[in-house]
Amino acid sequence: MPTLTLVIGGARSGKSRLAEKLVTATERPRLYIATAQPFDDEMRARIARHQVDRGENWVTVEAPLSLAETLSGCDASSAVLVDCATLWLSNHLLAGHDLDKACADLIATLAACPAPVVVVSNETGWGIVPDNALARQFRDAQGRLNQMIAAQAGLVIGVMAGLPMVLKGTLDEGVL
Repeated sequence: MPTLTLVIGGARSGKSRLAEKLVTATERPRLYIATAQPFDDEMRARIARHQVDRGENWVTVEAPLSLAETLSGCDASSAVLVDCATLWLSNHLLAGHDLDKACADLIATLAACPAPVVVVSNETGWGIVPDNALARQFRDAQGRLNQMIAAQAGLVIGVMAGLPMVLKGTLDEGVL
């Protein structure tokens, strides 16, 4: 597995499930870095469903804003899953943080992380142009972040309808 993998796709595309398979296939201790914040019952239910689907062999760290700091403390013997860059970015946007700085810090930390990392992210640019400035700012920032992660990643996999499409690198077919 490369030191950095990006799994990208639309909502409910199967990207998290594939990312979990990639990390599990390493046979290393598994660290799940969660960026979601349970603001309502629906999100709490989604988080609970993800936890049940993953099973008990994961250590979970909640880092809705402190993703770079959390990654900088990772052990080289682990395999890390970040789920997801989209929620992390929206958390920073809604908190009024400097997105360019947050993204630059994240990219630098990903480059220095001693453990292999799989980042899940949403492709947000295939839909219609949002009708408000905040949504357009988010879509544009997410597109730039996805490009930065993809440029650094050794493996980039797009997921559509549960099917992986290798965009960069080589995927071991035995993982699927």
